[in-house]
Amino acid sequence: MTLSMHGAAVPPLARSLNNLSGILAKAAAHAEARGIDPAVLLQARLYPDMFPLVRQVQIATDIARRGLARLAGVESTAMDDNEASFEELIGRIKATLASLEGFLPEQIDGSETKPIELTIRSETLHFSGQSFLLFFVLPNVYFHVTTAYDILRHNGVELGKRDFLGEP
Repeated sequence: MTLSMHGAAVPPLARSLNNLSGILAKAAAHAEARGIDPAVLLQARLYPDMFPLVRQVQIATDIARRGLARLAGVESTAMDDNEASFEELIGRIKATLASLEGFLPEQIDGSETKPIELTIRSETLHFSGQSFLLFFVLPNVYFHVTTAYDILRHNGVELGKRDFLGEP
């Protein structure tokens, strides 16, 4: 059986983002139950030179949404980076999931050898569609979802591996 580009992209991205949404819901409940100002968690960082939780979620959703749009050869929907609550971050994830689920297999499949150029700061990276998905999009989304999880876990939110991985 062959794994299509759509199959390699949409289900794992959707699963990670759905799990992130659940993690954020647990964080909101944690803050409420303990009388913690949600802004404390939303602006928490693992280290001073790292992005806070809010930005980790924004980046994860941007990379997923923009990555699939690039593979499909369409313009990505823009999102403002103005979320200031757990509810707004969860809404951003829901909007990203709707965008991902809107891509039909025929829009993504066949993009394995599509040349992808991505300029980051002053460097232009060159990928095939498959290497872009496997070595840029998926690892970046996983990195930022993991970092969001770690920030919240470090700040006392009761999370476990199942929260990150989701139900089998």
